[in-house]
Amino acid sequence: MAKNMVIAGDYKNKLLGSTMKYLTIKTGFRKSVPISKETVEAYEVVDEEHRTKAMSAIGRGMVGSLALGPAGLLAGLSAKKKKAYLVAIKFKDGKESLIEMNDIMYKHLVQTLF
Repeated sequence: MAKNMVIAGDYKNKLLGSTMKYLTIKTGFRKSVPISKETVEAYEVVDEEHRTKAMSAIGRGMVGSLALGPAGLLAGLSAKKKKAYLVAIKFKDGKESLIEMNDIMYKHLVQTLF
């Protein structure tokens, strides 16, 4: 499960928050840094997790098929995929953060920065 927090760089170990307009990085009690068009210079998804999880599902399917036959293959391949994103953000003030976020937060980010 995604942590919804900054895992490296500026604001490390700070949690993400969400408003109706944009995401925020919570920096203190009632203090936050907005992640918006006004503050972000660039962002990039740097995550390979989706490919890794797909390969893992295939591996589970093969193990399942060896143990349980065709039913095991289907069980392994139909395993739930956890959606987590690693996003590198460069702020206009020069700060940079690597953020791990879930699918909901990622969709909000993309909508905000589009």
